[in-house]
Amino acid sequence: MLYRRRIFIIGVGVLVLAYLVLACSPTKEPTSTPMPGLSTATLTSKPSPTRTPHDTPTTVPIPVPDGGTLHLYGQEPVTLDPALAGDANSHEYIGKIFSGLVRMSGDLDVLPDIAERWEMDDSGTAYTFYLRPNIKFHDGRAVTAHDVKYSIERACDPATGSRVASSYLGDIVGVLDKLDDRADKVSGVEVMGDYTLRITIDAPKAYFLAKLTYPTSFVVDREQVQDAADDWWKEANGSGPFQLTSFGSDFITLQANNDFYRRPPILDEAIYHLTGGGAVGQYENGEIDVAPVSASDIDRALDPGNPLHDDLVIVRSLDTWYLAFNTTMPPFDDLKVRQAFAYATNKQAIANIILNKMVDPAVGILPPNMPGHNEEMAGIPFDSDKALDLLDESSYADELPPIVFTVSGQGGASAVDEALTESYRQILGVEIEIQQTSWPRFLDGLNERQFQMFSLGWIADYPDPENFLDILFHSQSEYNHMEYSNPEVDTLLESARTESDRQTRLNLYQQVEEMLVWDAAWVPLYHGIDYQLVKPYVKGLVISPQGFYFLEDVVVESH
Repeated sequence: MLYRRRIFIIGVGVLVLAYLVLACSPTKEPTSTPMPGLSTATLTSKPSPTRTPHDTPTTVPIPVPDGGTLHLYGQEPVTLDPALAGDANSHEYIGKIFSGLVRMSGDLDVLPDIAERWEMDDSGTAYTFYLRPNIKFHDGRAVTAHDVKYSIERACDPATGSRVASSYLGDIVGVLDKLDDRADKVSGVEVMGDYTLRITIDAPKAYFLAKLTYPTSFVVDREQVQDAADDWWKEANGSGPFQLTSFGSDFITLQANNDFYRRPPILDEAIYHLTGGGAVGQYENGEIDVAPVSASDIDRALDPGNPLHDDLVIVRSLDTWYLAFNTTMPPFDDLKVRQAFAYATNKQAIANIILNKMVDPAVGILPPNMPGHNEEMAGIPFDSDKALDLLDESSYADELPPIVFTVSGQGGASAVDEALTESYRQILGVEIEIQQTSWPRFLDGLNERQFQMFSLGWIADYPDPENFLDILFHSQSEYNHMEYSNPEVDTLLESARTESDRQTRLNLYQQVEEMLVWDAAWVPLYHGIDYQLVKPYVKGLVISPQGFYFLEDVVVESH
């Protein structure tokens, strides 16, 4: 899913100058060290944080007192409509308010949710889901198979306007016909009884169940949304472990669903603070109990002599941050220009100087510990001489058209974006205009393929390389914001979709990734590491490699 930068930068001018000392040197960037395994932090006892997050914090039994109220740093969601949401900020709330047939655990395992079990037929294409009879919407109405079918068909209704339905539901027979307005129903979703549902997909696919953990198919209340205004979700009636009790400009409040089928959450209430400003400052002032750490605060948090040190929790993220080019817009319709920009990008300097060693430089597209990650990939190294040679060999050697670099946010571009544009000016002689826009407008522009050059992050929805390579680079994908097209890549991706042998399938993805890196529609920049401060009285909090908070077992002790 799309992810906007949550690392806040100060001292932009000084950082950019330091970056340029390295970025404009002809030396090639050193090879980064492969990262260790994923860790999911469970806050029951405090780990001793270090610069490198090699260890998963020790887990001890969770106490059982009243859960209390947890105050969190939050960002305003674009939407809470599961059929429309495509970004991590929105998913943080949707995953707690709504439920689907299956769910993703904090350890990235697919687990039963509304469906207590399922069966797959011998062909590997028909799944029969058996729903729990005790699932209720927050208003008390029972959730049935009819609600699941309605929700999937609503997501695929052209009138809904979903930008994610084809990517996450397109494997289901009849979805594409429904999306193209050629059918009134999704033929591959059949209600077999009030609590039995059959879903038929177009071919056996190893990742299908994992795709259903994405919110697009989550169940919404037909009675609420059918004739409601577009912002019905601000009073959403879901069936998840928490219910939305207030949605304002400053706060979003979730309260425990006491009728939740597994058991009511221990935590009574979670309040997300949307007021902006420095998260660590709010944390130190006692306004919030959990806070992401910015680059400007990381040295304090890592200092054993600083009080923040004992509160630091580190989780390696399953993500990739990247610079992207629209391959149909000049000058990025020329491969040599894209490769020139890639060679002119000093990822090591970005990681070490601009982001203060809070991230790891990226070589390829797949993050380490994603199945199929290729530790042997060399990628495109930093080489300023090679970059200039490629630009001179391009069809735009005599004159480049104006280049606009679009970024999201407010209050000025980040130090990373400023450093990139300045280094391209010094190395390639390219003048680049940075245009900043709000996050909702940025998403709209992506979907309309308006941007010539942009930067963004992608965090895994599920641990399968299809979630990066196919969803983001297949020529027909909704998320192919670069308008990248390579028939050979498409053929390999389509073969990998139905390949039953795991190693053969992963080998296909590795071939694809190698081609994508050298086609340079993306310049992979870095893989994130999530640094969070958690008050010592907060127990049972789980922070996943996707950056989501799992709140059901949280206890906020008296303090």
